[in-house]
Parts: sequence; structure tokens; C-alpha cells
Amino acid sequence: MALTPTSDPNADKLAVRRAAEQDVLLREVDEAVRQDEAAEFAKRYGKSIIALVVLALAAFGAWLWWKDYREGQLEKGSEQFVQALDQLEAGRTKLADAALDPIAQDGTAAAAAGAKLIQAGEAIAKGDNARATTMLFTLADDKDAPQAYRDLASIRGVAASFDTMKPDDVIARLKPLAKPGNPWFGSAGELVAMAYLKQGKKDLAGPLFAAIAKEEDAPKSIRSRARQMAGVLGYDAVVDVDQVLAEERINKSGPGASAQ
Repeated sequence: MALTPTSDPNADKLAVRRAAEQDVLLREVDEAVRQDEAAEFAKRYGKSIIALVVLALAAFGAWLWWKDYREGQLEKGSEQFVQALDQLEAGRTKLADAALDPIAQDGTAAAAAGAKLIQAGEAIAKGDNARATTMLFTLADDKDAPQAYRDLASIRGVAASFDTMKPDDVIARLKPLAKPGNPWFGSAGELVAMAYLKQGKKDLAGPLFAAIAKEEDAPKSIRSRARQMAGVLGYDAVVDVDQVLAEERINKSGPGASAQ
């Protein structure tokens, strides 16, 4: 019977040690290669990467500075605005104008537009409609001002100078706003309809008055006037008779009637 040969323990240990040495050698070579690649990459792109990082940090720092600056300016503008309104409420118009002027000139877009609207309102209160109209139309045509302020300025400017404006000019300025669904439909539509009447175009004024009367989001006072004008022109503007009668009773009796 043949004996099974036994393995040499020393040979096994030697094989394990050689395998370990080869593994270590491979790791060292791999690490060296990686270091060379990293060095080459850093040499080729290092300056660009550093420049990008510096620019990114600079941009972020600038954004933080600008954010803090704008917040400070807004807070400052708000305080000035409140002071101007307090002066107006107290009847000190000169002091109010002194407070509004820097806001109108150097305030944020919204603050400047608000200040100009108030100044134009003060001019109207003094009977200087020509100056107010110029101010309002200048604001309305200012593309840097918020759109809502521009639209309001257009409507107030037309209202302040309606008697002296040509109907064509009224229609050209306000027709884009005189559409159902537009937030300014009631106010702008009423002025456009009146301009149509000045042109003798009852066929355009009547339907527009009727549409305003049916616009639920329009102010009740405007809807009431539009309903009456539509009726005079022969256009039906009544949707709910009972609701119309109730609104008319409230308008005639005053605000307190709605609580009865």
C-alpha cells in the first residue's frame, strides 16, 4: 500500500511569504503610479482648480455681502417710508416730500415706485394734475419698476387727465388692462368704455360695461356704475336680479346696512 505524501511545512510558509511580498510590492507600485498620476494632474490642472475655487469663494462672499447690503437698504427704506407716511398723516407735506425724495431717487424699485405714486397723489390733491400725470406716466413707462406699480400708474394717470386726453390715447394705454381676468379690469375697463363713448362707439362701450358689471372680482362700486351704463346703452348686465337689488340697497343705505 502506497503512502500519501505529506506537504513540506517549510515550503508552504515560504509560498505564503512570497505571496505576501508580491502583494505588498504590487500595492507599492500601484500607490506610486497613483501618486505620479495625481502629481501630473495637479501639475496640469492645479492652477485652474485653485483659480475656480478662489472665484467661487469670492462670488459666494460677494453674494453674502450683497444680500446683507440689500436687507439693510430695504430696512432703511422701510423706515423712511413709514416716516414719510406719518408726516403725510399729520399734514406735514413738506417734511413728507423731503422723506420721499431720496426713496424715489435711490430706493429699491418697489420702494421708489411707491414713493412716486404717493408724490403724484399729493400733486393731485393740490390740484396740479398736469404734474401728477407726467409723474405717473413716467412711472408707467419705467421698465425697471414692478409691473403692478406701472399698471396702477397708468390707470391713475389716465384718470387724472381723462378730460384732456384724446380717446385714442386712453384706449391705447389702458386696453391691455381692460380685459376680463386682469386684476385691473374694472378700473381700466371703465375708463376705456368711457373713451369709446367719447368716440361715439356705443357698440363697443355697451358690451364692455356689461362685462365689467358681471366681473365678480371688480369693486362693487365700479360694477354698479357699469351696470347702469350698460342698461342705458341697451345692454343686459344683470346676472342675478336678487343679488343686484341687494347690492343696490347696500350702496344706497351705506356700509352699515349689510350688518342688518
